[in-house]
Amino acid sequence: MDNFRIETAQNVTIQQNVASLYSRIGAFLLDIFIMGAYYVLIMLINMALGYKLTESIYVFYALLSLPIFFYSLIFETLMNGQTPGKYVSKIRVVKIDGSKPTFGSYLIRWVLRIIDISLASGSVAILTILLNGKGQRLGDLAAGTTVISELKKVTINDTLLVDIPEEYTPTFPQVTLLNDKDIQTIKQLYLTAKRRGNHKTILKLHTKIIEITGITTEMKPSNFIDVVLKDYNYFTQQM
Repeated sequence: MDNFRIETAQNVTIQQNVASLYSRIGAFLLDIFIMGAYYVLIMLINMALGYKLTESIYVFYALLSLPIFFYSLIFETLMNGQTPGKYVSKIRVVKIDGSKPTFGSYLIRWVLRIIDISLASGSVAILTILLNGKGQRLGDLAAGTTVISELKKVTINDTLLVDIPEEYTPTFPQVTLLNDKDIQTIKQLYLTAKRRGNHKTILKLHTKIIEITGITTEMKPSNFIDVVLKDYNYFTQQM
């Protein structure tokens, strides 16, 4: 349940990073804390003003409880799919196709919280999320939404680093003529081209590296770029 891919009507592939169950529970608990703090504040204000528990006070409390009753609906609508808890946890409600939900979507999610969370103490929501695979509770299934994480997962492919053996011996000292930005660009283009089998891009990278560094080699373009990336990492690690 880490991520899933969707194909839009424009044939654009979008990868959604589904919010983890732990982050959703953490956001929910933080929202509960905020709502509890709101109630305590109202009680303290009431005590400070010296109001007595009369029928009018009960009506007063009922009115003050409305923001809590509509808490998730209000905040998700006004904060583009986030409550304060979701904001802190870096998660957000989106449509399953990655677009922004409508008010109707938020409303459906809010109504079905009664089944998902309130009546079953969250067990229905947790079970549905675990079984669904796209981070959807019943409210999300009905509304066509999910909850995604906005935390970027950084892997070694997103950095300059490449794996090199401990006893690695560099081949081309000229790679030091390149800089971090050059290597990052080369690595990203190379990995993408290699994954897609785009040999033309690999040939262009091969030619451009030779043009900048003046390296002379009879290596195959792919092998050459692999060595360049490793050599650059080797020399920069020695600095």
